[in-house]
Amino acid sequence: MTPLIQVILSLIVIGVLLWLVNTYIPMASPIKSIINIIVVIAVILWLLSFFGILNIYSR
Repeated sequence: MTPLIQVILSLIVIGVLLWLVNTYIPMASPIKSIINIIVVIAVILWLLSFFGILNIYSR
């Protein structure tokens, strides 16, 4: 598989998992908001790193 297809599939899986957590796991609204924000920030950082804009894994 090409890397772009892997990224798209990963985003779909992450989105479905986040939707499942928000829909089927009962928790307080502020906790859901915090989880959503953390996941969105992590995905944005991962995408920036993937496309070479942000170099997180420097040695």
